[in-house]
Amino acid sequence: MTIWTPTLSGSGPRYRQLADAIAAAVASGELAAGDKLPPQRRLADALGVTVGTVTRAYAVAEQRGVVSARVGSGTYVRGAGVGIGAFDHLFTRPRDSGSIDLSHATPPPTTQRSLHLARAMQAIQQDPEQLSAMIDYQPEPGQAWQIATLAAWLGKMGRALDPAELLLDQGGMHGIHLCLSALLLPGERVAAERLTYPGLISALQQLSLKGVAIPHDAHGIDVDALARAHDQQPFAALYLMPDCHNPTTVRLSEPRRRALAALAEARGFWLIEDDIYPQLGATETPLYQLAPAHTLTLFSVSKLLGGGLRVGAIRAPQALHGRLTAALRAQCWMPPPLMNGVVAHWIASGDADALLAWQREELEWRFDRAQEKLAAFRPQGQRGGFYLWLPLPADLRSSHVEAQLRERQVAVSSAESFCLGSVSAPQALRLCISAAESRDALERALDTIAETLGDPGPMLWQTL
Repeated sequence: MTIWTPTLSGSGPRYRQLADAIAAAVASGELAAGDKLPPQRRLADALGVTVGTVTRAYAVAEQRGVVSARVGSGTYVRGAGVGIGAFDHLFTRPRDSGSIDLSHATPPPTTQRSLHLARAMQAIQQDPEQLSAMIDYQPEPGQAWQIATLAAWLGKMGRALDPAELLLDQGGMHGIHLCLSALLLPGERVAAERLTYPGLISALQQLSLKGVAIPHDAHGIDVDALARAHDQQPFAALYLMPDCHNPTTVRLSEPRRRALAALAEARGFWLIEDDIYPQLGATETPLYQLAPAHTLTLFSVSKLLGGGLRVGAIRAPQALHGRLTAALRAQCWMPPPLMNGVVAHWIASGDADALLAWQREELEWRFDRAQEKLAAFRPQGQRGGFYLWLPLPADLRSSHVEAQLRERQVAVSSAESFCLGSVSAPQALRLCISAAESRDALERALDTIAETLGDPGPMLWQTL
């Protein structure tokens, strides 16, 4: 088999010449999106360089967003220009009318969302003072009444918040970037569970931060392992989703929350608490209440009202507000006042409560149905949550099952998408039961998944 072999030219280190050649081949179309780069040893032999040179070149190409390394699979082209990093798996699948996409953690579809949006926009349109304010510059943290409205709404979901501690942002991903850029310098270390939110992985790559993978189990992150990792080589911050871990759906237990808060205070690292599913309730104590001086908590309306609104908030100790507002100003000057106003009016009207009640009932129905149809495979999840975690039988590979499902017009996410660094991926799938267009579509997808797991078809061997 002929492998892609570039001609190295120009000045500088050979690894950089190879990284430049990869980028040029992608830009010219010689390498297409989805193409797999040659195995490092074979390319090293073909070019007459060391394996280390190729390894470093691939790493540089990945930092540039040109390629994406997949643990246990290889390195693949993302496409021309800067790629979308850890989110590649969400946006490269065919989404034609015949497919059912369970790979996105999106709110369940309903016409209520667009109707409520229209009413909120109409309320703004009918208020000339508000209209004028929406096109003017605003304070970086957002307008006080918008912050107070969001804080009161979150309070109904068990999040007791002081509006003076909140700053508005443009959703969860923006909040992660703001926290990391305000707290850390390039090259510093950030800890997270071995399996974690792909958005964090993407942010670490973009900000040139180093990820530290920490073990976790059915009770959440292993606090003892976290302490050992910090003692061996300190990290500046820990990111986690304590109320609904992505992708395993685990809730961090109360004893571990208290141990984690005590450890953060004793070692002096920051806790970045991602709380984008407040509708699941506060059955355990939020970290910002256990270690308020060391915790930044992220909220978002993406899973409540709609992802397109791009509205969220950060709860942070007052001592950090100056650094966060400086980072916000540098990135976007201020969150868009119109979007913040739409969300505030949506909440104030009562429509947000009605939508959330419907969504809770819908997600509980979907959870119960998925548990029934996939009972033989023991899926894990929280009733009312957006997704399930499905460990596979011992004789199945997640990549193979994911491919089989894709051929059968059902898109899911394998565990590989959530691996931090070079950790090994467990054989498991994440199923976003919230994303199906209808209950009927979800049932058809669940039937396809059950049939595929019961008869996955032959696994094809490939040689290079």
